[in-house]
Amino acid sequence: MPQESSQSAGAHRVVLIVDDNSNPFEMSCAIEVFGLRRPELGRELYDFRLCAAGPHTRMRDGFFTLTGVAGLEAAEEADTLIVPNRPDTAAPRAEAVLQAVRRAHARGARLVGFCSGAFTLAEAGLLDGRRAACHWMWAESFRARFPRVRLEPDVLFVDDGDILTASGSASALDLGLHVVRRDHGAEVANAVSRRLVFAAHRDGGQKQFVERPLPQVPEESLGPLLAWAQGRLGEPLTVADLAARAAVSPATLYRRFRAQLGTTPLAWLTGERVALACRLIERGEERLDVVAARSGLGTAANLRARLRRETGLSPSAYRRRFGPAAGEAVMA
Repeated sequence: MPQESSQSAGAHRVVLIVDDNSNPFEMSCAIEVFGLRRPELGRELYDFRLCAAGPHTRMRDGFFTLTGVAGLEAAEEADTLIVPNRPDTAAPRAEAVLQAVRRAHARGARLVGFCSGAFTLAEAGLLDGRRAACHWMWAESFRARFPRVRLEPDVLFVDDGDILTASGSASALDLGLHVVRRDHGAEVANAVSRRLVFAAHRDGGQKQFVERPLPQVPEESLGPLLAWAQGRLGEPLTVADLAARAAVSPATLYRRFRAQLGTTPLAWLTGERVALACRLIERGEERLDVVAARSGLGTAANLRARLRRETGLSPSAYRRRFGPAAGEAVMA
């Protein structure tokens, strides 16, 4: 029998299409982010369903066969449709699946591709002239097959508005949390990430993989330094301050951030400050100068610029969408 929806009928509906030889990991990521109940939040975020073209779907390498999910008709009701991915990128997708993806896009549904899901979207003809991410292993073959797609090969994920793509398996979680942040704000995304025990925010522009040459002396984890800095974001912290706290040179700190986090100290610090500013707005702080000062962004003008860059929204628009009044409206 088709599965029952686990969420409330009025919630944003997310549907994942599972195709023959799909990867179980990305399916599980979608279930974890969009499918689990969130009693700690007091409301359900999404109505999540799986669907497939047939009653029996053989997963990657025959690890198991998926049964008991809805048919492709469930995709017709999706507000967000996650398209199938699989390791045999050269094999064409089933035409019924491609048609379902095209229909969803035509009626305005948001489309999400994890890992090789970009191949599905490109094969459906929906990525021409648009930005996309895919796993670095397939970047060359993707470019050869779909030269009109603006592939960004090194990033974790790409948000191109109504079509979003993640580069690899683990970055499916990054993109999933990004979608939650876009839909429900930083506070809710942080709550979901805490339950996952996963990094709350990794910017999509970070590199897909981090270079880890075997050091002669193991490098110390950045964890204690990050925790120390997160408790002092409102202070005038600089990269030099971080390096002094870690008792290393700025150049060494830069190398450690690149190796362990795939980003730079300054980019990490700015991202944490923007996330804190979002949380302050969500909790009801309306004075932009106070938000800017407490988050370490300095001025209201810098806050506006950084928030718009990270979220696409002005502070006032962010407050209307994610502030306390918005939360009350959702709960009503």
